[in-house]
Amino acid sequence: GATGTGKTEIVKQLAIYSDREIMKVEISQSKSMWYGESEKIIKRIFTDYKAFAKESKQTPILLFNEADAILSKRNDAGNSSISQTENAIQNILLEEFENFEGILIATTNMANHLDSAFERRFLYKVKFQKPSINIRSKIWKQKLPLLNENECQLLAEKFDFSGGQIDNIIRKNEIQEIVHGTMTNYENVLSFCKEESIGNQKSSIGFIKN
Repeated sequence: GATGTGKTEIVKQLAIYSDREIMKVEISQSKSMWYGESEKIIKRIFTDYKAFAKESKQTPILLFNEADAILSKRNDAGNSSISQTENAIQNILLEEFENFEGILIATTNMANHLDSAFERRFLYKVKFQKPSINIRSKIWKQKLPLLNENECQLLAEKFDFSGGQIDNIIRKNEIQEIVHGTMTNYENVLSFCKEESIGNQKSSIGFIKN
C-alpha cells in the first residue's frame, strides 16, 4: 500500500488486540559494509526471534518494515560484490521464510519490486488503499471534533489524503494551538491541507513576464 495508509499501524493494533509483542527489523541495520557481515546479521534476526519467542507468553510478531529494501528482485550477480551479497542475503531469507515458525509480517509500498520467489512464502497478501471520501470524513471528525459534519465532508472531498497525511495536519494544528494559544478553525485546517498537497501545486522558476 501507499505511504501513510496504515500498514505499520495495523501491525501495532494487531499486537495490542492479541496481546503480543513486536520484534521490528530495521532494514538499514541489516546491511553492513563488511563482506560477509550482512549475511550474519540476517541469520541473527531469526535466531534472536526464536529466543524472543521462547521468552514471550504469546508468539511475537516479526515485522519487516519497508521490506522491499531486502526482498527486491534479485540481480544478475556477475562480478559485482554488492549484487552477490544482496543475492546471498535473499537466499538466506528464502530459506528462513520456508522454515519459519511464528508470525511474520512484511510491509512495502513497492510491491512490484518484490522478487516473485518471496510471494509464495507469504500466506496472505493485503493491499492497503487510501480511505474513501466517507471514511476520510469520519477520520477528520474523529481527529478534529471541533469541525462540523459539513466541514469534514468538504475536506474529505477536496483532499485525497491518506491517514498519515491527515495526521500531519493534526500535528500542525497542535503546534498552532501551542505556539499561538488559539483554537484551530476550519480556515486554518484548509490552509494546512493546501500546504500538505504541495506536490500538486505548480511553481515557476525564473522571471515572470507581466
